[in-house]
Amino acid sequence: MRIGLALPQYDYSVVGEDPLTYETIERHAVLAEQWGIDSLWLSDHLFLDLAKYGGPATRYGAFEPVSTLAALTRATARVRLGTLVLLEALRPAAVLAKSLATLDRVSGGRLDVGLGAGWYEPDYEAIGLAMPRPGERIDRLREALAVVGGLLGGAECTFAGTYHEAHRATVDPPSLQTPRPPLFVGGKGDRVLRAAVDLADGWNTCWVWTPDAYRERLGALERACEAAGRDPATMWRSLGLYALCGEDEADLRARFERMRETGPPGVLDGMDLDRWREGRLVGTPEQIREQLAGWDDLGVETVILGVGAVPFQVSHLDDVELLAAACCDAGPVASRG
Repeated sequence: MRIGLALPQYDYSVVGEDPLTYETIERHAVLAEQWGIDSLWLSDHLFLDLAKYGGPATRYGAFEPVSTLAALTRATARVRLGTLVLLEALRPAAVLAKSLATLDRVSGGRLDVGLGAGWYEPDYEAIGLAMPRPGERIDRLREALAVVGGLLGGAECTFAGTYHEAHRATVDPPSLQTPRPPLFVGGKGDRVLRAAVDLADGWNTCWVWTPDAYRERLGALERACEAAGRDPATMWRSLGLYALCGEDEADLRARFERMRETGPPGVLDGMDLDRWREGRLVGTPEQIREQLAGWDDLGVETVILGVGAVPFQVSHLDDVELLAAACCDAGPVASRG
């Protein structure tokens, strides 16, 4: 199993830093690599509020993922760099493929590409587009996957879709990885899973999952594979989980209280640690390793740590360091793949 980290990306991401600076993102990336983390991840919003999570409706600034990952290629050497996930509507698919191929090349072949259908209505409003209904968003995603996947795979692409077009498009210089950088779809609905099976190399979902709930979605994924004539074993699986580790139970509770006190206001109001554990990667190092073994048994190949109470928040660097020590020193489970 591989271990990833959701990097700080938004003006709420790091305690005491608003606005967030690139130097802080880079520091987290460099330290995570030193601590044994295998991959680093950024999401894709023009800005983000936390009302969905019980926090402020303030629009927090965001670093753009593709250009930020390009900068991080110079600061890192080993870790893979990924998008979790790119919003289909923000970029023409052929132009996106060109940017991603360049990023894969300048990173030395370390790119993982996640695409998604979108869920945050202000992203659409900001670009003058009414947020489509879910079915249309999936249709748009499928077209983008066809164009991006084809071009990253080195093919000349002519595609006349309803939402995306390409006319004898090529990507030159091509991406460095062959046959292409891993391409996956983020989400959990049946149509999202079918898009992943039909047009991608893998599937991701985040951030709160119990094994039973995940197992049910695995059943849906396997049914989609059966309908498409695809071996489910060929689908790469990653899972994002909120995560927190303590050296012992008392330390864990102290770290949770610190996260509550210093994190975005409102998010953890009325929440205690015992309830917050549910569906998250939480515990002592030994408990963390036991939980990882369970996810490994379910076929999860990469677990991406969300070390905070909301996406792409990093509560404190020492929380990342302790989690890395627990996860990346997890013996045979951590070393597989």
